Amino acid sequence: MKHSQYKRKLYFTAVIVCLGFTACRKTVDPRTELVFGTVCTVNAYEDGTEKLYGELFSCLNRLDGEFSTTRADSEVSKINDAAGSNAIQVSQDVLYITGVSLAYASLTGGAFDPTIGPVVKLWGINTDHARVPSQKELDDALPLVNWHNVTLTGTSVFLQKKGMRLDFGGIVKGFAADKLVDILRTHKVKRAVIDLGGNIYVYGKKKDNTKWRVGIKNPDDPSGLPAVVLALQNSTVVTSGVYERFFIQDGIRYHHIINPKTGYPVDNGLTSVSIISESSTAADALSTSLFILGPDKGFALLKSFAAQAVEAGNSGKKKQDEIINDGMGTWLFTGIPSPQNEEPALTPAGTPSLSSVPGIPAAVSAVFISDKEKVLASEELKPVLEIKNSRFAPAEFR
Repeated sequence: MKHSQYKRKLYFTAVIVCLGFTACRKTVDPRTELVFGTVCTVNAYEDGTEKLYGELFSCLNRLDGEFSTTRADSEVSKINDAAGSNAIQVSQDVLYITGVSLAYASLTGGAFDPTIGPVVKLWGINTDHARVPSQKELDDALPLVNWHNVTLTGTSVFLQKKGMRLDFGGIVKGFAADKLVDILRTHKVKRAVIDLGGNIYVYGKKKDNTKWRVGIKNPDDPSGLPAVVLALQNSTVVTSGVYERFFIQDGIRYHHIINPKTGYPVDNGLTSVSIISESSTAADALSTSLFILGPDKGFALLKSFAAQAVEAGNSGKKKQDEIINDGMGTWLFTGIPSPQNEEPALTPAGTPSLSSVPGIPAAVSAVFISDKEKVLASEELKPVLEIKNSRFAPAEFR
C-alpha cells in the first residue's frame, strides 16, 4: 500500500532533502502495509529503496504468519491446538520469543504472562464479538493462565493443560521492530522511522543531525496535541493505553489491558504507560507489565535493572556471551533461559538475574500518565522530556 493512502499525524520533524537526481532516483516513498492486524509504516528516507522495503516487510509478514492467533496455519495456533496433548516443533523465532516471554513473566511476577490467551479470547476485544464474559467463564479460564505450565524442550513448545493458549500480542511487535533494526544496520541505513501500529522506533538521527521528536498521545484526546514530547535517537517508544483498543457495554468502557490474575481490564487510575529503550522487545513486554504493576512497583522494577547492570559491570566476572557492550555505554543482556522449564537465575535478593532476560538494557525508562492528567517519568528522561499539552501539570520525575 502507498504511504499516501494513510493520512496519519506523526510527531517527527524529519524532512527528506534530495541533493541531486543521482542520489534520489532510486529512493521510493515510505512503505505502509497492514500487518499484525494494524497499519505498519517504515520510512528509510534517502536509503529507502524497493529492495530494502521488500526485505523489511517480508520479515514482518513472515513473523505475522508464525505468531498469529487468528490464522489456523500459524505456529502459535498449532501449539494452542495441541495443548495438553503433544509438543510442537517450532521455528527459531517462536522458540526464542517463548523463552523470552517466560523470562519476562518471572521478572514481572506474572504481570506479563504469554498464556493469557484463554482470557483474551473470552473478551474478544478488537474483534466483532467483544463482550463482557460471565464470572463463571472467567473462573474456568483463569486456571489455564499460568506461564509455569509452558515447557520448552529442544526446539519444541508444549502447553501442559488442554485449553491453554499462547498469545504473544504483548511482545511480538516489539520483537519485529528489533528484527527490522537489525536489517537496517546490515544495510548501513543512516536513518529511519519504524511505526508498527504505534510501536515507534527512531533509528539514527535526523538529516540535520538532531534527535527525533516523538510524541506520547494525550489519552483523553489521542488525535490532538500530545501530552509529552521526547527527543530521542536509536530508541523505541512503546505505549500501552486504555484508549488504544476498547469497547463500551452498558455505559462502561472495557479496555484491552487485562490483569492475568483477575481476568479483568486493569482499573488503577492509569491511562497510559510508555517505555523508552533501545530494545523494542523489552519495551513492548514492559509497557503492559508496568501498566498492571502501577508506578511504585514499576519504577522499582526499572531501578532494579540499572542496579543489576552496575553490579554486573563492576563484578569483573562478566561472560562475553551474556553481556555485550553496544559501544554507547549501555550493557545489553542477551542470555536466554534454559531450554528446560526453569525460571531465570536469581540474584542474592531473590529477583531474576538480568543476564537471563533477553532484551533488558540498563537504560529502560518509563512515562506514566494518570486519569488525573498527571505525568510521572523516570529521572533520566528529564533532559529530553517536554510537557507539550497545557492540560498537564509539570512532570514528576522518579
